[in-house]
Amino acid sequence: CLTARKLQENLILAHTLIRPFLAVLVALSIFLPGQVALAALPASVNGEDLPSLAPVLERVTPSVVNVYTKTRVRVRSPLMDDPFFRRFFNIPDRPRERVSQSLGSGVIVDAREGYVLTNNHVIAGADEISVTLSDGRSFEAEVIGRDPDTDLAMIRIPAEDLQALQFADSKELRVGDFVVAVGNPFGLGQTVTSGIVSALGRSAFRGLEFQNFIQTDASINPGNSGGALINLRGELVGINSAIFTPSGGNVGIGFAIPSAMALSVMKQLSQYGEVRRGTLGISVQDLTEELAGAFGVDIGNGVLVAQVDEESPAGKSGVQAGDIITSIASYRVSSAQEFHNYEGQFPVDEKVELELVRDGREKQVRVTVGQLRALDGAELDYRLAGATFEELSAKQRSQEWAGVVLSKLEQDSRLARAGLRPGDVITGVNGTKIRNLVEFESETSPLRSQLALRVWRQGREYVVRLD
Repeated sequence: CLTARKLQENLILAHTLIRPFLAVLVALSIFLPGQVALAALPASVNGEDLPSLAPVLERVTPSVVNVYTKTRVRVRSPLMDDPFFRRFFNIPDRPRERVSQSLGSGVIVDAREGYVLTNNHVIAGADEISVTLSDGRSFEAEVIGRDPDTDLAMIRIPAEDLQALQFADSKELRVGDFVVAVGNPFGLGQTVTSGIVSALGRSAFRGLEFQNFIQTDASINPGNSGGALINLRGELVGINSAIFTPSGGNVGIGFAIPSAMALSVMKQLSQYGEVRRGTLGISVQDLTEELAGAFGVDIGNGVLVAQVDEESPAGKSGVQAGDIITSIASYRVSSAQEFHNYEGQFPVDEKVELELVRDGREKQVRVTVGQLRALDGAELDYRLAGATFEELSAKQRSQEWAGVVLSKLEQDSRLARAGLRPGDVITGVNGTKIRNLVEFESETSPLRSQLALRVWRQGREYVVRLD
């Protein structure tokens, strides 16, 4: 029949295709008696070892740790909160808790002190933090400091014989450079993936003030957060932080915090337990094609100084509105976000050099980073007690905002009960617009029967009245 004939033809074709391979296997069995022929790469080719990342990873993996956290969350129930219900069913009057566990990664950055750098979101709100080394040892960790604005945190473990990872200068990275991600994805244990630098200077992530991410296609999954992104020399170029994913798993778009930013934050956390950022006192904006042509510079080669506070460090050093800043402390800048990122790396009182273009001529200006001014609300009006107000950051000023930012707020304060929260921007008082702390102070100093604050939050403005 047709089916039998077709089957016979297929068998003849298969025999014809397989016959050469059978001949090769017979030849191998003649020349290599007693050996089983397996498909495997040779240890070397023409006397040269095959390329491998193993020697680099043998040095790096002892510096990458697994971070485990536990958070106790109180479980509320209307029935359990009812005293009659508890007495009727003889339920003890004690709070019920649910323990939430999470995992992440970290990098040993100071072997002598036992410092481990990780992501802030890995340890935020944790009641217990434990660290497991690559050799299996586990230690309870204490928090040295956190910086939510960059999503970095530093913890310390009481361990000896640690090995710290060497930092590389991330500003030397180029798109296309090979990188390797080391971390603890899905709690599987230490895992290594490789890829390239896909892009540099990524931003537009919500909730972070300073953003200058390295994008990579090295596989990064949940649990990799806080792990190491290294170059082929085994040096730290970034701290793995986030992924873009529609499914919850890796799709080849991962992000890492550059080592230059991580090193700056680490130094301040180890010294102060927090990051004490200063300001130069200027507002900058991106150079559009029209602005670049008007000032005679190439687009993407610098940022335009839009506004200068005359009493600020930059104002006192001679920086003027209309200047084009091309670099800060030797870091080339091409956008307002990039300038803001670099400005935030320098602590108060540190001297930085700005390279700028004015009237077609290059100029260097040395500026000392100044302290961000803050006001205690209780000193202005009793209704503002428990609140701290600060000047807007350079990034906020670059977005043409005006006002003051509510930087800290106690939970039981009058403003908190009125619905305000840290990060809100106060743009007006009693119908009068304000631009800075000086104007805010002058408008709130007199005691009035009613205090009306205009508040800006996430693109919306509304008025809060305090009697």
